[in-house]
Amino acid sequence: MADDSGKSVAIKADGAKDEDSSSDDENSNVNIAENDKPVKTFKDLGVTEVLCEACEQLGWKTPTKIQVEAIPVALQGKDVIGLAETGSGKTGAFALPILQSLLASAQRLHTLILTPTRELAFQIAEQFEALGSSIGVKTAVIVGGIDMMSQSLVLAKKPHIVIATPGRLIDHLENTKGFSLRALKFLVMDEADRILNMDFETEVDKILKVIPRDRRTFLFSATMTKKVAKLQRAALKDPVKCAVNTKYSTVEKLQQYYVFIPSKYKDCYLVSIINELAGNSFMIFCSTCNNAQRVALLLRNLGITAIPLHGQMSQNKRLGSLNKFKSKSRSVLLATDVASRGLDIPHVDCVINYDIPTHSKDYIHRVGRTARAGRSGKSITFVTQYDVELFQRIETLIGKKLPAFPTQEEEVMMLVERVSEAQRFARIEMKEQGEKRKRPRGEEGDDTEQSSGVRKKVRGGTMDQKSFL
Repeated sequence: MADDSGKSVAIKADGAKDEDSSSDDENSNVNIAENDKPVKTFKDLGVTEVLCEACEQLGWKTPTKIQVEAIPVALQGKDVIGLAETGSGKTGAFALPILQSLLASAQRLHTLILTPTRELAFQIAEQFEALGSSIGVKTAVIVGGIDMMSQSLVLAKKPHIVIATPGRLIDHLENTKGFSLRALKFLVMDEADRILNMDFETEVDKILKVIPRDRRTFLFSATMTKKVAKLQRAALKDPVKCAVNTKYSTVEKLQQYYVFIPSKYKDCYLVSIINELAGNSFMIFCSTCNNAQRVALLLRNLGITAIPLHGQMSQNKRLGSLNKFKSKSRSVLLATDVASRGLDIPHVDCVINYDIPTHSKDYIHRVGRTARAGRSGKSITFVTQYDVELFQRIETLIGKKLPAFPTQEEEVMMLVERVSEAQRFARIEMKEQGEKRKRPRGEEGDDTEQSSGVRKKVRGGTMDQKSFL
């Protein structure tokens, strides 16, 4: 036992590095040296036949780097810390060992997966259901914004796998009779750095107290922060660290640009870039819910099919927005950082940072929404006179100087009149929606999908995107 703890200390010591240190020691991967041989298939990693077939049906032909590192270690019965960039197949790296364990000994309430956002929880559930469809795996998604009573009924049926956000799970542990996680076998924390950054620390502590000590724990994160290192010491026993990419990095196939602009012309430049790259799908990140909503209205007033996704929308509307964007019926998704983690939307061609992220690491996650799984993509960051320092921090973090995105100032300035008119109507609509929310419950405030008809007053009504040029 003594040498066990010695081993875990060695691993912890290199994990507990300075939050901003971007170079984890090479020796952190000592434990997984035996996996360096080229691995061709999931079968070689030790995954059973049934699950290999499920992977094939999902179109997963060969395992990704993190899966090659983490799956054999997890199948040996060890705790795992997985550090890998966003979009690298982390879900598969913990889903397959868990499903294999379920196959060996089926048990209700077998696994708990904690995620920072509701959308990510639904996405993980979809992957588990797809992988486990042939073996009849039952999952339950327990997140806020959905009626607790109906969730209690789902939990009463005792699903195999519970995917939850920490806050709502605590509500159920405290208030739902008969629901307990005392028999839990696996705990997974996905995007662990974000869970802790969102101040879920107290909830995570409470959860750790009510689940068995004798369990397996997987901790997956794109970045190793001090908080994650601290959590690892509290929650994991003798873990093996699988670090695929030790530097904070963005994918090679991602073309990254910046545009240096005066802040009052941000909207004009946005409209100009969307027109220039017409035919692509865009994910535009704003820093506040209010801004995401306003820009969505503005673009819609100019005839661009935009839809917002932020924390002030009801859960049904958030999922609705996501599905409309996924099904390509909307080409522009305006999002806050709610959508910057883990969401896998295959066809995002371009990510625009309308508001520059205040935490440099969030930049990595935002631009990770495009150029996923080997595809190429673009990212454009708007830098105003107030953002220069933040932008320099991002360049330092990713270790490269970004090129400027070519824009024609004269063409952009020609849009000023149309855009400022659309801005005015967007403000009116925002005001109307604010008033609707204050009214007693009857007609629920809309998420701008059928906004109040003001845009018909913009000259010429809905315009064709090409009409700007």
